[in-house]
Amino acid sequence: MVLTGAEIVIRCLQEEKVEYLFGYPGGAVLHIYDELFKQEKVRHVLVRHEQAAVHAADAYARSTEKVGCALVTSGPGVTNAVTGIATAYMDSIPVVIISGQVPTGAIGQDAFQEVDSVGITRPCVKHNMLIKDVRDIAAAIKKAFHIAATGRPGPVLVDIPKDVTAQKCDFSYPKSVAMRSYNPVIKGHTGQIKKAVQLMLDAKRPMVYAGGGVILSDAADRLTKLVKALGFPITNTLMGLGGFPGTDPQSLGMPGMHGTYEANMSMQYCDVLIAVGARFDDRVIGDPAHFAQVARKIIHIDIDPSSISKRVKVDVPIVGNVGDVLDEMIRQLEATGERPDAEALGTWWKQIDEWRARDCMKYKNSDEIIKPQFVIQKLWEVTKGDAFVTSDVGQHQMWAAQYYKFDKPRRWLNSGGLGTMGVGMPYAMGCQFAHPGSPVACVTGEASIQMCIQELSTCKQYRLPIKIVNLNNRYLGMVRQWQEFFHGNRYSESYMDSLPNFAKLAEAYGHVGLEIDKPGDVEGALREAFKRKTDLVFLDFKIDQTENVYPMVQGGKGLTEMILSSEDL
Repeated sequence: MVLTGAEIVIRCLQEEKVEYLFGYPGGAVLHIYDELFKQEKVRHVLVRHEQAAVHAADAYARSTEKVGCALVTSGPGVTNAVTGIATAYMDSIPVVIISGQVPTGAIGQDAFQEVDSVGITRPCVKHNMLIKDVRDIAAAIKKAFHIAATGRPGPVLVDIPKDVTAQKCDFSYPKSVAMRSYNPVIKGHTGQIKKAVQLMLDAKRPMVYAGGGVILSDAADRLTKLVKALGFPITNTLMGLGGFPGTDPQSLGMPGMHGTYEANMSMQYCDVLIAVGARFDDRVIGDPAHFAQVARKIIHIDIDPSSISKRVKVDVPIVGNVGDVLDEMIRQLEATGERPDAEALGTWWKQIDEWRARDCMKYKNSDEIIKPQFVIQKLWEVTKGDAFVTSDVGQHQMWAAQYYKFDKPRRWLNSGGLGTMGVGMPYAMGCQFAHPGSPVACVTGEASIQMCIQELSTCKQYRLPIKIVNLNNRYLGMVRQWQEFFHGNRYSESYMDSLPNFAKLAEAYGHVGLEIDKPGDVEGALREAFKRKTDLVFLDFKIDQTENVYPMVQGGKGLTEMILSSEDL
């Protein structure tokens, strides 16, 4: 079968069962867009900015077990996409990005809309490649999807010059991939797992610390089974929320910079720490030297060997897919018939309950002004905790993570590693395409939402019934909080002056806009929004400008050096 390069690209996507291709056309990819027009299996979603294309593909992947896919043109098309690519890379999300390139003869000649896409993206992709021969397209795309989805997932970029998409060759799609240099370990070492199980059984003050790897490997059910069988306390990172039910009494909430008092104290003072698909990043453990002050045994399960002992030295490293390792742990635990010392565990839980009694998440509600925490709690009640929730980055992100209790995996989509403002609405778009009948809420702030607000047009075109929960405090909230705490209340460039009327702006795009400034109207507005099954509703909540996110661990401080309220400053 003789096909053009463009036809081959589309056939490859069809072979990979790509449902949605998020993109924006341009000269270098017009042959591909022409072939898209001629078929119906791969549905193209026209975004209004390439950054949003990759974010939407990223969210599609985060909320499913599939690989997201984006298509952008050369030059500014691919440079616009870099923020989305870096966001996916930092959070290990499987995305394949196909970018157009100038004709092969023009590469290196400063041609119109030419950039070195491979060079620019090299630091923020799992792999990338420039295709110079039409006969290499099929194998390259097969490899791209395989590399993106296996091992520690991540984005892969395939750069295709325009003339290559016009050339012809015989087409056959590879059935499998074999790469001598790429063979990720899946099964954990049985002996290491045996050591880990014995350590857990001998523990007097155990703690499970679970991260995004649990979500990515679809291992939430196995993690839950193991934790329930052992009776251990567990904390889930920002990327791991939903990996264990947030409403379960064994859950201590989120750890780290804005984690709970009980989670951080338990992380610091446990005698055995079981890290599952987490990487001990700076926002979780704070200062590594402070963290190392307390002697503890650490078990670390991760598919990426480079993440183990990278920031914290561990005692029992286990390289493997989280799901497979947990399966073997459960099997070995059941085979022993043993359980941890009930008396010691009871004493440990008594200590944890004392820490928990500090009620670090309490806040003073108001009848006069809307508190952001109250909005998130009402969102959880109205959606019965069953919505897909996306967020942008800032105070609203932390409040959503703290007060919306996620009981299921893949329901919480946010930029953890890169901290990308602007992801919220594109994430909601990709998620809504993946789950057309489900409620999707985007929790955002008045600064973040404006970074990709043009996607209200995309939402109108495809009739996406997203509910946008805008926690509008008229500040760059997290920046203002740090300026208040550490910069003498000098609010340098953190005030968002000249804000639009968001409700009217949403209406101008053809959506429903609501402005809420009274606490008594919060629940009613949310219920009204979610009753509108076919409408995008933009809820602009005018919240308390002075509210801060607590608890907080200052950058460079230790886990237990927490600011619990303004009195600690």
